[in-house]
Amino acid sequence: MVAALVADLGEQVEHVDAHDRVMRIVRRDDAVREGWLHRVAGVVCRDTDGRVLVNRRSMDVPWFAGRYAPLIAGAVWPGESYEQAAGRELREELGVHAEVRHLFKFICPGAIGPYWFGIHEAVVTDVVVPDVREIAWSGWLTLSEYRSAAACWPLVPDAGEAFERYLRRCQ
Repeated sequence: MVAALVADLGEQVEHVDAHDRVMRIVRRDDAVREGWLHRVAGVVCRDTDGRVLVNRRSMDVPWFAGRYAPLIAGAVWPGESYEQAAGRELREELGVHAEVRHLFKFICPGAIGPYWFGIHEAVVTDVVVPDVREIAWSGWLTLSEYRSAAACWPLVPDAGEAFERYLRRCQ
């Protein structure tokens, strides 16, 4: 129901300022086109062995089709917290329910425009059932395996940068 409502609204987001204060509600496409700051939540998924879930985006997504990402991410809807958006993205894209822990946020220059990027972590114990409309492949990798793969796989640029920030802060 909520997803249908947001789709009807043209996927709206909060246009925020350099201090992450809401200025107004805008369409996400407009925020991207105009370079307005808005909010995105990302989640690094770990399993109980400490491996990281890496995903390859579907060829049908509008941005970075076929590229790999070491996190799940999506726009924060109006009135939603970063944490709520992170949990929603886990449910929508991976079919899992997990507690998300907010770690930090930063202004990401973004490959398609700037935004506040809230980075979270979740330990996923459920079976991952990716939404094939968004994710073509996913797999659990050790950090060493991720580093080897990232050297040759095309990465979603913002996700790769956010993951490196995550590693510097959390390892």
